[in-house]
Amino acid sequence: MRIHFTGIAGAGMSAVALMMRDAGHEVSGSDADVFPPMSTYVEGLGFPFHRSFAAEHLPAGLDVLVLGASAKLGGEGNPEVAEARRRGVAVTTFPELVGEATAQRRNTVVAGSFGKSTCSALMAHILREAGHDAGWMIGAISPSLPATGHWGGAPEVVLEGDEYIVGPGDRRSKFVLYHPRDVLLTSLIHDHVNVFPTFADYEAPFKELLKLIPADGLLVVREHPAIRTIAGGAHCRTVWYDTAPCEGWYSEAVTFGETSRFTLVGPAGRRIALTTSLLGEHNIENIVGVAAYLLERGLVTEPALTRAVASFAGIRRRLDRLTTRSAVPIIEGFGSSYEKARSAIEAMLLHYPDRPLVVVFEPHTFSWRSRDALSWYDTVFAGVARVLMVPPPTHGADSHHQSTHAEILARTAAAGVPVQGVESAAEATQALSHLQGNEVVLLLSSGPLLGLPDSLPPVFDQLYAETAAA
Repeated sequence: MRIHFTGIAGAGMSAVALMMRDAGHEVSGSDADVFPPMSTYVEGLGFPFHRSFAAEHLPAGLDVLVLGASAKLGGEGNPEVAEARRRGVAVTTFPELVGEATAQRRNTVVAGSFGKSTCSALMAHILREAGHDAGWMIGAISPSLPATGHWGGAPEVVLEGDEYIVGPGDRRSKFVLYHPRDVLLTSLIHDHVNVFPTFADYEAPFKELLKLIPADGLLVVREHPAIRTIAGGAHCRTVWYDTAPCEGWYSEAVTFGETSRFTLVGPAGRRIALTTSLLGEHNIENIVGVAAYLLERGLVTEPALTRAVASFAGIRRRLDRLTTRSAVPIIEGFGSSYEKARSAIEAMLLHYPDRPLVVVFEPHTFSWRSRDALSWYDTVFAGVARVLMVPPPTHGADSHHQSTHAEILARTAAAGVPVQGVESAAEATQALSHLQGNEVVLLLSSGPLLGLPDSLPPVFDQLYAETAAA
């Protein structure tokens, strides 16, 4: 089958394209206005990739066009979609394609407001290191995996389950299409306020997801009041986990450092010593949840788990150190929601407790740009010494209550956080060129962030190298 992906540089889209290629299909794709790391990643995948949208990009004999959900793609007005309709080619979405393709597999859906990319990648890495050829679809790049998507020869498939809607004309959450056999649920905190205005709206698809688990499936869930409320809707075995003692699996004796160590405690006093190079308490929580799932399912041994957790290098944009010689490290985090941004900031404060934290932030997602979520700025930067604020993008602005750059700056300043607006990479670089030398810089966004993740590290490696040598 020949499949063309319109919007292929989307994290989920490219992962599905790789799964389909692994399964024996011919794959091509197009995208525009894309940025690293996904743009460079897709360019290296070895299938036809066009950096614009045009009817002639559709190959002869095309069977299916997969349309991404980004507002930048133009939906039905996209010329590739129009050409597919003219030819009578089926047009679908990647969640529908994944659901159809994996309907007969044993699907593990990793869902939650945050943590799902890391947990999905970690689970796939552990299974792969243990010699288990599971499939996977992950919406982020991990240096520990050969690709973001893999078909696999085993029955199991690990699917990162996004609660966001399929598209403007299909209000179902993506993960309800994935035929879950098992679910790992990491968190449940109100997000995506542009499509889920209230917490009840946001909670509803998670309730639906849990009801889809069959009686012989497994639900592994983090101990949390909101999750307790909905977990009763599942009619399968339920296992709990946390970073504090609970009735299931938890961590204890945690020591944080370049290599963090802790003991995983399980039912009946089971104890496993684990180490990780990942930063932050939230990543200890992620490891506990994944380990609980894999051990409860009997998919890995304790020694295999220990080795794989220690070797897991995380995922791109989740607290990667970008500098090599600079005395002022630049760390890149992922800030698509309040909880993700706050977890990244707390990890920096935990691992660099004596260094002023400077955050360069881009309010890229609809939630960060919405006036309905302006209250997030009241507390998200607690403990931060200084914030450089990039303007919010404008695509899709007419679909929600878009905040202005000035409103976001004013709300952040009112919280008592020193904040400066920067509208170009040059302006941001200039603002960061006169540091004392004892700071740590966190780049925080889910968008391009003015290209700073690529342009700023070499500047710092030169500008602050002498201090590093001293």
